[in-house]
Amino acid sequence: MSGKKILMITGDFTEDYETMVPFQALQAVGHTVHAVCPDKKAGDTVATAIHDFEGDQTYTEKPGHRFALNADFNGLDPAKYDALVVPGGRAPEYLRLNKEVLNLVRHFFETNKPVAAICHGAQLLAAAGVLEGRKCSAYPACQPEVELAGGTFAGIEVDQAVTDANLVTAPAWPAHPAWLAQFFKLLDQ
Repeated sequence: MSGKKILMITGDFTEDYETMVPFQALQAVGHTVHAVCPDKKAGDTVATAIHDFEGDQTYTEKPGHRFALNADFNGLDPAKYDALVVPGGRAPEYLRLNKEVLNLVRHFFETNKPVAAICHGAQLLAAAGVLEGRKCSAYPACQPEVELAGGTFAGIEVDQAVTDANLVTAPAWPAHPAWLAQFFKLLDQ
């Protein structure tokens, strides 16, 4: 697997595991990952939240860690990146309001580059208008957004992932092994 340059778009209250695990795992196998956030620069941090599944009707939320960004959002050229990662958590719900973020997401679909999104990351994909005719998994509460965006919601188990062309998606962090394995295959092509 030759090293790729991967962009990760994140923000405050991103899900802790869904940010840190792919960031570190992708680096561990030789990829360069640039984690960015609008209105922040390299060295700034974002707050994370730990979402857990403890038998309630939805996930619980606890404070996570501070995650250090390692690249600047301003002046970013998506053409210099081979792939995109969109973590879940609460960040996608407000990142989808940023036109620059939406344009970045669209670039990866228009150029058919690999994209990995997990959990609430589907909110960003739906807002960018890139789910038309695609199969997409996400946290189950995002099903209406996936379907309203013209996608087919993949209601898979929480530890599974699904690939549709250049897009790999999963419901939540318990799917990391399947989600990352499928993303690695796309990166290897």
